[in-house]
Amino acid sequence: MSDKIGLYSGSFDPVTNGHMDIIARASQLFDHLYIGVFFNPEKKGFFDLETRINVLKEALVDYPNISVVSAADSLAVDLAKSLGVTHMVRGLRNPTDFEYESNLEFFNNRLDPSIDTIYFIAHNLMQPISSSRVKELIHFNSSIEGLVPQSVIKQLESMNESNQNL
Repeated sequence: MSDKIGLYSGSFDPVTNGHMDIIARASQLFDHLYIGVFFNPEKKGFFDLETRINVLKEALVDYPNISVVSAADSLAVDLAKSLGVTHMVRGLRNPTDFEYESNLEFFNNRLDPSIDTIYFIAHNLMQPISSSRVKELIHFNSSIEGLVPQSVIKQLESMNESNQNL
């Protein structure tokens, strides 16, 4: 039987505990799970791509079957093909996510019908968490403890220290 290889893609700007929950659960189903960090032109960036990759790598250090990859200028399905991915991994928080994700699956399937999509429904406590809300809290200097992995908080503290030294 061939390996099951997953790709969970997103902008992860910043990665949240909701993302981490999906990653942890998906890592148990796949022989190898790639986390694809992408640039989303529809979203205003907070961390640059390299920072997001580094923050994710730090957050995922205890997962030996996970690799973080970047594909800033490609479609997720194209990256999946190049990595030999068998399944795309997606998370659903609400009906709006389902509508968006089912549309995305339609186009991914048109581009490569051999790659299936598996959905994880967010746990109840994770459903309200979004990168957009986290960025809003950061903007207003509110606590994001419990919403993001510690690597995000460390990165923000480092950025704040750098800004204070200017």
